[in-house]
Amino acid sequence: MSEPTQDQTTALQDIVISDSVAVVTGGASGIGKGIVGALLRHGAKVVIADIEQSAIDETVTEMSAHGDVTSIRTDITDEASVKALADAVYEGHGKVNLLYNNAGVTSGGGGKPWQQEPNDWRWCFGVNVFGTAICTSEFVPRMIEGGHPGQVVNTSSGDGGFAPVPTASVYAASKAAVSCFTEALHHNLESEGTQVRASVFYPAGGLQRTGLFTAQRNRPEHLQRVGEGTGRRSLSFEEMKALLERSGRDVKEADLDAQGDMVVNSTVARTYIITNDLRDTVDLLHRRADAIGRLEVPPHHGMPKMT
Repeated sequence: MSEPTQDQTTALQDIVISDSVAVVTGGASGIGKGIVGALLRHGAKVVIADIEQSAIDETVTEMSAHGDVTSIRTDITDEASVKALADAVYEGHGKVNLLYNNAGVTSGGGGKPWQQEPNDWRWCFGVNVFGTAICTSEFVPRMIEGGHPGQVVNTSSGDGGFAPVPTASVYAASKAAVSCFTEALHHNLESEGTQVRASVFYPAGGLQRTGLFTAQRNRPEHLQRVGEGTGRRSLSFEEMKALLERSGRDVKEADLDAQGDMVVNSTVARTYIITNDLRDTVDLLHRRADAIGRLEVPPHHGMPKMT
């Protein structure tokens, strides 16, 4: 009898959502809550990891009628907090199949790159980049060792993930880092012959009603601005919607529940890039590639000027 080939020994097993345990960071509101709801509708066991206890309590109460959902308050910028999360999930469930690194913040207020303070960088990258990295480092080795089929889904953004945004330079830079990191993660998971793969999620389909707009409410005291910063406060969802409408855009609000279903279905299919519509993005990326080929500055991901 012939020895199994490498392709046979490393063949990916299917992800069965109804037999899966999922961890969703930032799962108590917005995009993460939409993913949590979709996972529960598909029969997964879900653990919400979030920093805002009141939002956690409200979401778990609401979602408990739809399936097996629990929560653990977690600061993803803190290694000990993330380790405690992973320890508790593995003690309670014995495995993790799906890790959604979804929690994210803005630097606050936008503004020009030179108006950003070091603490803007520390906070935004601390959550968006370091948080994603810490969760990956804590969970992925255990997911690999368990041998179960699994997927890591990192939430990026078209604002940075595809092209920079001049009025949100720190946030966009953090999301570019998430996109680059996820690609590297996927290649390594594949080359090591694991049962785990990675995906990058770009929310789309309209303006996202999320806590990102008011993320400053959870900004730690030691990472507050020490000077005038950009001189601008963060806009609420309604204020951002009004700003876009004044700039002449037809603003559509994204259906977060439908988006959650799309994310979960794409997770099962192990689609690398998860998003609703890439037609405009593909055109933008072609224009960027052409400009780079001419040694010119590439076009950016345009946003209306904030006044």
